Amino acid sequence: MMKVVIVDDTHINLVLMSRLMEKLDDVTTVAFQSASEALAWCRENPYDLLILDYMMPDINGLEFIGQLDPDPRARPPVLMVTASQDVEIRHRALENGANDFLIKPIDKVEFLARTRNMLALRSATLALESRASWLASEVNKATAELRAREQETILLLCRASEYRDPETGAHIQRMAHYSCLIAAELGLSNAEQEHILNAAPMHDIGKVGTPDHILLKPGRLNPDEMEIMRQHALIGYNILKSSEAKMLQLAAEIAYSHHERFDGTGYPNGLKGDAIPLAGRIVAVADVFDALTNVRPYKQAWTLEAAKSFLIDNSGTHFDPQCVEALLRRWPAVLEIRDRLDDSQTRDAA
Repeated sequence: MMKVVIVDDTHINLVLMSRLMEKLDDVTTVAFQSASEALAWCRENPYDLLILDYMMPDINGLEFIGQLDPDPRARPPVLMVTASQDVEIRHRALENGANDFLIKPIDKVEFLARTRNMLALRSATLALESRASWLASEVNKATAELRAREQETILLLCRASEYRDPETGAHIQRMAHYSCLIAAELGLSNAEQEHILNAAPMHDIGKVGTPDHILLKPGRLNPDEMEIMRQHALIGYNILKSSEAKMLQLAAEIAYSHHERFDGTGYPNGLKGDAIPLAGRIVAVADVFDALTNVRPYKQAWTLEAAKSFLIDNSGTHFDPQCVEALLRRWPAVLEIRDRLDDSQTRDAA
């Protein structure tokens, strides 16, 4: 059902135009003799066509149009009705947003033809907008599904690199969520938080190039072995750096920088303080915390309090103090993530 608003300060004209509109199918009318009342109604209610008198005592037709939505795409069509033969007025009406106009006295046949055409155009416009909205919705759904599949693939690839170390099955998930917590506490936007959540699991993807006898060695590495182990940061960066996807570019940055230390003694580039990318500083805290609190081939799991003390003691040397403080301020959420993504539960579920 199409809704037509008729505004004219003369009662007989309102009656005439309303009766004429009744000849059209699926059309209802709302009539106003007061332009100010009509304007207030139009601002609050949907309608499909505005039939507007030009000469009115409180607000003339041009002023009326000027106070409607300034975006012509969001405004229903306007049919201006005027007794004036002044061509300039008609030009001004069209320039200010009127879609068509009629000269009084109204010719019934012309009135019905013009309103019918304008309503048909309005109906087609609404149908097109509905189609566009539906298409946008479908594109969003398809994009979301594609992103979900992409993230699932990335997660599986990361798990493949971790699979050589069966004691760290949920590590990449936990440290990613810890990283997201830190990002949120530091005030990063929701989009930035999501990118870090999705990119952090790829921080050690370069370990696919680390020999098993070094990666799984049950004890501390000697200097030569440590040098080989450290190459995983560059390997991971080289794997990811060529992608045009923003999230994978961030992942490359994280892979390359999460072993840098705040005091400049880290690797591979010895970056110091704010020279280390923020995402790398965030992931450094999350990664070490999770590694400390879980079993690895070369060590037993630390207690939560011991790991917390380690972060605090190394704040400002190994870690960015702001990132450490951010994680500790979210401690209840840290514990929830740890319980929810416990390695034993992950193995049981498998």
